[in-house]
Amino acid sequence: MEAWSVAGLVIVGFFLLWLFFYFIPVGLWFNALVSGVHISLLQLVLMRWRKVPPQIIVRNLIAAKKAGLNLNRNELEAHYLAGGHLNLVVQALISADKANMNLDFKTATAIDLAGRNVFEAVQMSVNPKVINTPPVAAVAKDGIQLIAKARVTVRTNIKQLVGGAGEETVLARVGEGIVTSIGSAVSHKQVLENPDSISRVVLGKGLDSGTAFEILSIDIADIDVGKNIGAQLQIDQANADKNIAQAKAEERRAMAVALEQEMRAKAQDARAKVIEAEAEVPMALAAAFREGHLGVMDYYRLENIKADTQMRESISKPSSGNSK
Repeated sequence: MEAWSVAGLVIVGFFLLWLFFYFIPVGLWFNALVSGVHISLLQLVLMRWRKVPPQIIVRNLIAAKKAGLNLNRNELEAHYLAGGHLNLVVQALISADKANMNLDFKTATAIDLAGRNVFEAVQMSVNPKVINTPPVAAVAKDGIQLIAKARVTVRTNIKQLVGGAGEETVLARVGEGIVTSIGSAVSHKQVLENPDSISRVVLGKGLDSGTAFEILSIDIADIDVGKNIGAQLQIDQANADKNIAQAKAEERRAMAVALEQEMRAKAQDARAKVIEAEAEVPMALAAAFREGHLGVMDYYRLENIKADTQMRESISKPSSGNSK
């Protein structure tokens, strides 16, 4: 029984000792003390109650102290509680200080909370980044298409990193500048002879305004000759004009056919009216006889005139033998 009681006391003692060192991290406090970071045991205990890992705060305070930076413990805790990446912020501040960059804690935390990697931004500011643009197609004034690829060297603009446009905007503006430069060239040969003229025109437009980057250089990596867009457009225009002319000619032909059919219909109507009028002549003669307006001698003279007219018409027509 005494052995079991001693073992139980040992276990309870170890548990109480672990509980003591968990809530009162004496080793972490001693590590901070020998590193020149002054922080009390009470503050370390209160960090646990505030749901802030003391190891992260103390480790970053020690790193900043060794790098010659004086950071405020409360500011570090506030940034951690705000959801920031404390390790990246401290690393970025140390790197910026070594590179003689003017980056304070407030700006670094603002960049971090804005969703950007502040440490990568500082690295890119020290070591510029090269961005390859996708192929950009443009047409010179002579109608020849050119396809250009460029390499844009940029570095981070810390002052405009919060709220500034990203790489996509820079690439879009560079592509627009390339299209403008090629489109203003009189001949595609001029562009092929002097590709650096594109770089000069694009750089002169201030394309990095309002972006999170500063454009250092724009180099044309490759230029390929594409299609003869001008000739193709002329061919398409000629085909369109031909189709329009054919459509207009077909319209005129249809109108002529319709007019011819209309004239034929009118002629048939006229013939029908003549036949109808000729059919009414005997009836009119009979009526004239009955009413006494026409005598027998008048009728004979009318028949003679009719016969004489038929004879003259037969004489005036050429015979079948003469026509052969």
